[in-house]
Amino acid sequence: MTEQLLVPQDQYLKSGIHIGTKFKTKHMDKFIYKTRPDGLSVLNLQKIDERLGYAANLLSKYTPEDILVVSRRENGWKSVKAFSKFIGAKAFAGRYPPGILTNPKLDTYTEAKIIVVTDSWPDKNAVNDALKLGLPVIALCDTNNQVNDVDLIVPCNNKGKKSLGLIFYILAREYLRKTGKLGKDEEPKFTAEDFTEE
Repeated sequence: MTEQLLVPQDQYLKSGIHIGTKFKTKHMDKFIYKTRPDGLSVLNLQKIDERLGYAANLLSKYTPEDILVVSRRENGWKSVKAFSKFIGAKAFAGRYPPGILTNPKLDTYTEAKIIVVTDSWPDKNAVNDALKLGLPVIALCDTNNQVNDVDLIVPCNNKGKKSLGLIFYILAREYLRKTGKLGKDEEPKFTAEDFTEE
């Protein structure tokens, strides 16, 4: 069963990608595997893996310049910058002021055709901009996320540095494989560590 995963199960587990929060929304219920005795929800690894595959497939339909990754949460800054560096996408790490995608008069104005947010709540300005323009939104969602304006949910621990690092590493590697810049089983020159805060 583990052969089908994008990375070994062990690597997923070590990153804490599956550890959710004590809160869960009805939107995220279908991705939850169980609730631990301490009240933390645990996400289903198979579903995380499957959704990461979907996200990479969707991203591979776009050129790197058309992809914008956003992270208001500091734990995701290194991950989104590394993703941007290794595939050539645009990244916005930090507070995203509304209008970056919609107001050409802004110095920070950016054009994109698809966006990835590390958390639909802190990154809601980016989600709202994308909504106004009809851009698809891929959002990393924890057990406590609302997912109203999201096109593709990737269930995961979207707060941990290791988890975010692994997610963006997988997305970058799979993007390069799917766009033919890397062979199907070829490993990239970067590793998951390049995406993770110390």
